[in-house]
Amino acid sequence: MERGTLVPVEEYLSTSYRPDREYVDGQLLERNVGERDHSKLQMFISAYLYNRRQELGIHVFPEQRVQVKASRFRVPDVCVVKGAEPSEQILTAPPFLCVEILSKDDRMSEMQERIEDYLSFGVRYVWVVDPRTRRAHVHTSGGSHEARDVLRTDDPEIALPLDELFPKSLG
Repeated sequence: MERGTLVPVEEYLSTSYRPDREYVDGQLLERNVGERDHSKLQMFISAYLYNRRQELGIHVFPEQRVQVKASRFRVPDVCVVKGAEPSEQILTAPPFLCVEILSKDDRMSEMQERIEDYLSFGVRYVWVVDPRTRRAHVHTSGGSHEARDVLRTDDPEIALPLDELFPKSLG
């Protein structure tokens, strides 16, 4: 993770970045995005959840800024809010689910810090999906485990079968 000059939070919030960047304790962090496998998984997960939004009572947001602490803003690949749709432009209440899709340049230590930020903020579920290994993990405040067949949440019950997420070909 390259760290540069400290940036005031007000400057971060008033600037548009392409692609969007995370903000951690005054540092702007580039997000590793842009590859086809990452993009296809992000689209599939977003569409899968979006198509079930009414029955599940959820709202789905790809690349939505989430303020996890006063000086930390994360941008999960997909996040899900249950209940009423938030009116704020940047989420300041914990989403129900955050999904991170790994890119080839992601480092585990950085991803672990991101997962810890989400969980300590109150996010109930964090899914981490790796398109290269075709594996997925579920993280909660109670622990972490590899999803063998289905990525799942409770209340509402979301069940995303891995064979739909990882068909024989992502092409």
